This record gives sequence, C-alpha cells and structure tokens, in this order.
Amino acid sequence: MSSVTSMSRGDEFIALWRERLESALRAVVGPVAGFALFVLVWQVVALRIPEIPTPGVTWRAAVELFSDPFYDNGPNDKGIGWNLLASLERVAIGFGLAALIGIPAGFAIGRYAAVRAMFSPIVSLLRPVSPLAWLPLGLLLFKAANPAAIWAIFICSIWPMIINTAVGVARVPQDYLNVARVLNLSEWKVTTQVLLPAVLPYMLTGVRLSIGTAWLVIVAAEMLTGGTGIGFWLWDEWNNLKVEHIVIAIFVIGIVGLLLESLLVALARRYTYTEE
Repeated sequence: MSSVTSMSRGDEFIALWRERLESALRAVVGPVAGFALFVLVWQVVALRIPEIPTPGVTWRAAVELFSDPFYDNGPNDKGIGWNLLASLERVAIGFGLAALIGIPAGFAIGRYAAVRAMFSPIVSLLRPVSPLAWLPLGLLLFKAANPAAIWAIFICSIWPMIINTAVGVARVPQDYLNVARVLNLSEWKVTTQVLLPAVLPYMLTGVRLSIGTAWLVIVAAEMLTGGTGIGFWLWDEWNNLKVEHIVIAIFVIGIVGLLLESLLVALARRYTYTEE
C-alpha cells in the first residue's frame, strides 16, 4: 500500500513539474517565435529596400553605440545615454507636476458637485487637444525649449489623472460615506481613510495612462524644440542620414516605454483589490 502511495505522489510531482515546464515553454516560445518572425520580415524588407538597414547592420551599430553611451563632445554631440536621461528627466518633472495638481483636482471634482459642474466642461473641452498644440504656447510663455517641453508633458499628463481620479471618487459606495458621517469623521479623515483606499486603483490607472502619453509626447516635443533628448537625437541622426541609428532609437524608445508601463501595471496590481 505504501509503495502505491509513493508512486502516486511521484506521479503527481512529475505531472506538476511537467505542467510548469509546459507553461514556461509557452510563455517563452510565443514571444521568441514572434520576434524571430519580425526579424525575418525586417530582413526581407531590407533586402528589397536598400535604404533600410538589415538587422545585422543595426545590431553592429547598436554594439558600437552602446559601447560608450555617455560620451560628451559638446552640446550637440552627446551619447545616447545622456539624451535618454535628459528625456526621462523632463518626463519626471512634467509628470510629477501633473500628479501634484491633477490628483487633488480629481478628488475635488469627484467629491463636490459644485466643483464638478464648474470644471467638468473645461476638462472635456481641453482634454482632446493634441499635446503638441500646447507647445507653441509653452515657448511663448517660458521663452526656452526645455520648460516648453516640460509644459507639453504636464498638459498631456494631467487629464487622465483628473478624469480617472474623479471617476473613482464618484463610484465610492454611498454606504462608506454614510458610515463616515455617522462616525463624525473630519473631511481629511474621510479623504485619507475612506476615499483614498477605494480610489487608489482608479488613480493608478490614470497614472499609468499618463506616463504612456508623456513618453510618447516627449519624443515629438524634443524633435521640434531641439537641444538634448532622445527625440532630438533621433532627428539629428536623420539629418546625418544614419538610418540604423534611427532604428536603434525606435527600439530604445519602445523598451523604455514598455518598462515604464510594466512598472506602473505591477504597482496598480499591487494596490488593486476585489470586493468579496
């Protein structure tokens, strides 16, 4: 009887590891196959259009480029690492300012009907405006390219945070607020102990949408304003007819955007709860 039990347990152990191995293979094989197909299509297109660099040429250029990403030969000749850091710095400043203003504004709009009646039409009017449409106004106001680019990031990042936070506050069950009223909680305690935990998943969704939009906009803004930044570097490489560097910049922009998105998705999952 004991031998039968041990065999059963051994079979269960083997079946469990086989299931985990198959799951891991499915998780790896799919992306690898997709990327291999992408490279194959890229190679075929490059052979038909000589102006497009092949994957091999691009790889060799990337190895050379990233062998010294932080060289500095003057204002208009810096490594891709410095340009990437400059873009991330602008995104961090503009995004941070948008969070400082947008999240409290969202709470106010969702919490108070009078505030919602005043500002909802303004948000609805300005939200569809392209962020780059605000760039000339930023240049007019700040008289410099760097703060104008930060302004564009700020204005494009603020709307998702306002809207999602306001929606989250508006969807807080009335029973929660009734209990807070019975307990005679102050408005600060209602906000921090009742509203904030319930609204946090909505707020983080707005933050995630904002960071994706901000990273998209900074590239275009830097292409227009010049100076330093991954967008300016990409445009400068186009002027130098280094197409392989343009392809590398596209991959770098995509990878950084994916990392930012993944980080905020993980954060949102960490603080998202389901009501039992």
